[in-house]
Amino acid sequence: MTPPERVRALNSGPVRTDGEYVLHWMVAARRLAWSHALDHALEHADRLGKPLLIFEPLNVGYRWASDRLHRAILDGMLEHAAALAGTGIGYFPYLEPKPEACRGLLHALAVRACVLVTDDAPVFFTPRLLTAAARIETCRVEAVDGNGILPLARVDRTFVSAHQFRRVLQRVLPEVLGDRPAAKPPGSSRVAPFRGVASEIMERWPPASPEQLGDASTLADLPIDHSVVPNGWRGGHTAARRALDRFIEHGLPRYADERNHPDADVASGLSPWLHFGHVSAHEVFDAVAGAEGWTPLRLSTKTDGSRRGWWGMGDAAEAFLDQLVTWRELGFAFTTRVPDFDRYETLPAWARTTLEDHASDARPHVYTLDQFAAAETHDELWNAAQRQLVRDGTIHNYLRMLWGKKILEWTEHPREALDIMVELNNRYALDGRDPNSYSGIFWTLGRFDRGWPERAIYGKVRSMSSSATRRKVELDEYLGRYRA
Repeated sequence: MTPPERVRALNSGPVRTDGEYVLHWMVAARRLAWSHALDHALEHADRLGKPLLIFEPLNVGYRWASDRLHRAILDGMLEHAAALAGTGIGYFPYLEPKPEACRGLLHALAVRACVLVTDDAPVFFTPRLLTAAARIETCRVEAVDGNGILPLARVDRTFVSAHQFRRVLQRVLPEVLGDRPAAKPPGSSRVAPFRGVASEIMERWPPASPEQLGDASTLADLPIDHSVVPNGWRGGHTAARRALDRFIEHGLPRYADERNHPDADVASGLSPWLHFGHVSAHEVFDAVAGAEGWTPLRLSTKTDGSRRGWWGMGDAAEAFLDQLVTWRELGFAFTTRVPDFDRYETLPAWARTTLEDHASDARPHVYTLDQFAAAETHDELWNAAQRQLVRDGTIHNYLRMLWGKKILEWTEHPREALDIMVELNNRYALDGRDPNSYSGIFWTLGRFDRGWPERAIYGKVRSMSSSATRRKVELDEYLGRYRA
């Protein structure tokens, strides 16, 4: 059963027994397993003896919509269409041809539904979608939190550091680790067979065919940014699971010692799949725990916020779980409590004060957004990181920190630096627009950090330099790979 604390009613509508089906509106957890929202929808369908219809739309009218981001989501939709064929579960993939074309479709489907179940996520424009869904009056609308291992309902305050958040995790996680979503996609005998979407809905909003979902030319006619191109990265759970298995076998054993070295290439690379909802944090945790032969009996009873030793796993697994659970879910906790999390004003007061005190400091170099985007700075290492972002849709985790710090140093004001970081990251990064991604950007300006010895431009915000980075990490292969 889906934990009740993960379910939030968005309206006061009834669960109708006379509806045609249970409607699952898939917007954030775009997967067919390890999904609390899908489990909850199936529970409704089972109890009511009704079919299940999964509605997965892809709109075009969002900021930064591009061929790269669309292709990633379409990969998952194509996989869902194939997996659900013949199961008796309905699947309605809708690819919006122009902005606002999707308007009215959710309501038309909800009018015939017993209950509407969707994802509760503080991700990009999802909160606005939930606000609109709350206005549906024809049936009950429920949003289900499947974002991480910690239920967001347990977040009762705004955390200012990872250490503070880790202490809460260590106290609460033992109570919720057993509340895992189903690990397998639903089979054909789970619910009553779906008989089809009403013809008038199909005529006005034709669902995308598998051919459309898989055809590269589908993107060409859409009003999205065609300059940010797909790069060979594949979305969907199959690709995510393949990457997870590869990391468990080859990357995890070396993670503690080599994760900061770009040449070592031991990072999991799972962040984009987590962002698109193609893989769950629960599944990733399960894979790590399985590789460690771990059981909850190995958890420490200490709740002092220590980074090591609490899980009772090896150093590599503990280091990775600190990223997957502590840092990733800290971002979700913050964005849940602070709706305007992407604004400069939400930086800690000490960080804003010190940055403003040094805003007039002379900059050794000043670059424009276009120069940054084109990797046209004087710094070979920074340019390589930017080229990786543009080409691959990601930046090595350690270099992402340097990337942000240098933008702060090479712009005329920290507000401008923030705007440039957000624009570049959200335009090119496969995991951009995500709470965890915003955590990384704002960390470069002081969020979740503490004050350091004062220096020019940075003030008391932590600084980084390319020369120090070159001394600390192995970069020869990396620089060769991303040379102009």
